[in-house]
This record gives sequence, structure tokens and C-alpha cells, in this order.
Amino acid sequence: MLTVAIVGRPNVGKSTLFNRLAGRRLAIVHDTPGVTRDRQETEVEVGPLALRLIDTAGFEKSDAESLPMRMTELTLGAIRDADVCVFVVDAREGVTTGDEIIAQALRRSGKPIVLAANKCEGRVATFGANDAYSLGFGEPIVLSAEHGTGIAELLDALAPFAEERKAPPEQSSEATDDAPKPLKLAIVGRPNVGKSSLFNRLLGEERSLTGPEAGITRDAVVAPWNADGRPILLHDTAGLRKKAKANVEQLERLSVESTLTAIQFAECVIVVMDASNAFEKQDLAIADLVAKEGRAIVFAVNKWDTVENRAGAVGALRDRLDRLLPQVAGAPLVGVSALTGEGLDLLLPAILGADKAWNTHVPTAQLNRYLDEALQRHPTPAIHGRRVRIRYMTQPKTRPPTFALFGNQLEALPDSYLRYLQNTLRGAFDLQGVPIRFSLRSTKNPFAD
Repeated sequence: MLTVAIVGRPNVGKSTLFNRLAGRRLAIVHDTPGVTRDRQETEVEVGPLALRLIDTAGFEKSDAESLPMRMTELTLGAIRDADVCVFVVDAREGVTTGDEIIAQALRRSGKPIVLAANKCEGRVATFGANDAYSLGFGEPIVLSAEHGTGIAELLDALAPFAEERKAPPEQSSEATDDAPKPLKLAIVGRPNVGKSSLFNRLLGEERSLTGPEAGITRDAVVAPWNADGRPILLHDTAGLRKKAKANVEQLERLSVESTLTAIQFAECVIVVMDASNAFEKQDLAIADLVAKEGRAIVFAVNKWDTVENRAGAVGALRDRLDRLLPQVAGAPLVGVSALTGEGLDLLLPAILGADKAWNTHVPTAQLNRYLDEALQRHPTPAIHGRRVRIRYMTQPKTRPPTFALFGNQLEALPDSYLRYLQNTLRGAFDLQGVPIRFSLRSTKNPFAD
């Protein structure tokens, strides 16, 4: 697979080209310069080419330790990892000083360069594309990433660098049959709770931009993570702010939409909280959102290294979890430190446990033995002098576990009784950390003549 890094100044259309080659919107695109801050990756097959695409932040010279410089360092890392770089310039603006600085860095890298002049939608732009010859990388590919023109020519330019790395058919088939599907895992939370730091710590490399500034991450960043032999697709996401704050500008809304898409894509979600104020209102809103989407959930209380009185701290947090979030009562809760690595050895077992519960299917015979015992301990209430009757139950689906109840007047069952069944099901079948859903189906007695 050919690794292709897309590099260039801010706002020249790198993310638009990335999305065009990927065939779907993976990176946020906006007119504001510098929207992309993190390194975004995806693997695609475009015609005969198998490509690993890397979208990068705009390349800028700035003060050491500043946010633009940290973004540039991530871009330089992507260039080092690439087999070939697509250097994108804005044909409307022509060659700028910024382009010349990037050209120097690319020459120093020693990597093959394919020059692409983007935004070529008119004669003036085409003239600007000719100006790109001065960069010294040969004839530029004239394209419009927004309209899809010139993409075939770009792929033709990349083709000579592509290397076939296909395994023999018998080996390829075996690998496909035996390899487990990767677990889709998203990291979510409020801004500045350490989501990107945790993401980088789990991967063992600096893949997401971090720093003291709140809201650094704007787009969901995906990276493969091999966790003790289990393949995982790990998503870092933008912080979810309160609604009033998120409605300030369109770019903020795009970041929120990217995070919501990552939650919908995920199978398990890590909700990261700050140890100094865990389970504050926004934490609860985020956890409730994850539960409504039906995803398995694990709580990671970050900055655990700053907690002074740890005796009983985890127990107190678990009590708050069960009291404030009954819909995911018993969900795994782990104290971690993305800074020091403390507690991370407990995080993976919690994730795998929640995923196992999310995929659990209980045989109908076991369910109805449980139901008989549950009804004996706590009979259903009477409505207008007539008792609600639950005759039997089944589990029609998993992911999340969904149980169908059959009987009479089931629509009259109070929420308190459904919560009773929910809590006892968790204990009986080890369903902690996942939302449980019910489907109520009033029916005639199937055993009646």
C-alpha cells in the first residue's frame, strides 16, 4: 500500500482533496485557514491503486512550542512516514513565500514529490498553475478538488510510485478468515479533559495535537491500535461543549457533528472526565447521548495522578455513576493518567468487558427462568384492578442487548418496573456498561385454546 501525505499551506484545499480521494467526507472543510490541526488518515482503493492517505495541517513557521509550530511538527512526521508527498498549491494565488518554505522542507526530506495546483476552475487559475513550475518539482497536476477535475491525472502521477504488496491468494484468504474485525472505539468528553493525550498514550506516539489550549482538536482522528493482539480502530474527537457555546460559529458546529458521527460509528465509547470535577453536568449529558445511541460505555477519570485522597475515591465515583446515570449503571470506571500512564493497564480489560456485554445474547430458556424468578420477587402492578401480565421474553438482537416482552397490558407497565427488570438483567447476565432496551409486545396467550 502506497502512503501518500498531502501537504501545503493552510487553506489551499488539502482536506478537500483528501475527502475527494477517500470518496467521502472524513475531514472538516471550511473557508477558515488552519481548520485541520491533526493528522488524519484513511486507507482507500482508487482504481488500481491501494493508498494510505494522510491529510496534514498547514505548514507554518512560528515560535517554538506555539500551536502552529506543534501542528507543523505533526506534518513533518507525516512527511517522514510517507512514500510520496502531494504538494498542493493554490493556483488562484500563485506561488507564495509560504509555498517556497514548504518546497525547501520537502527537498530536504528526500521524498518523491507530486506537485498539484488546486482551485483551477478558470483561466486566471490556470495561469497561476503555470507559476508553480518555479518551485522546481516539474509540471504541476492541474486540478480542482472541489469539482473533481484532474483527479485521474493525479492518480496517473502516483501510479509509478505504487508497489504491489499483495500476499499469495491462499495466504490472503487465510488472513481474512482468521483475523478478527477491529473494535471501533471512540474517545469523547468535554474540551481539555485530556482526550488527545490519552489517544496518544494508548497509541504510543504523538498522533493528535495536544496542549494547554482548550478545543485544539477539531476533527475526529482515526488510528489503528493493536492492543495485546486485539485490533482496534481508535477515534480521537473534538470536545463536546454545551449547546449554547457550540452554536457560536459554523466551524464549532462542524466539530461537534464530527464527534457525533464518531459516536454513531463506534461500538464502544470511552467517556473521559477530569478527576477534579468528574460527573459535572456536561459529562452526564455526553454519557446520556452515548447511551441513547446504544453504545457500550467505559468511563476514564483522567488526571488521576493529581488526586490526593484516593482511599474510597473510586467507590464514591461509582456510587455517583449508578445514581446519576441509571441507564448505564455498573459501567466500568477507571482512574487513569494520560500523562504518566497510570491505570492504563486496567482500561483495556474494561473496554473488552463492555464490548463483550454489548454483544451478549442470552438463550430464551435462560431468559424465561430469570423472568419467573424476577416476577416472583417483584410481581407486576395492577392497573385499574387488572394485573399486567408478562408471559415470556426473548432477546431479538444484541448491540445493544434488546429484550422483547410478551403479555397483556404491557404498555401500562410503569418505568419503575422496567428499571427493575433492567437492573436485575444486568446482574443476572453481566450486562454492565451497556444500555438495555425493551420492546413491549402485547399479545394473546399463545398457550390458550
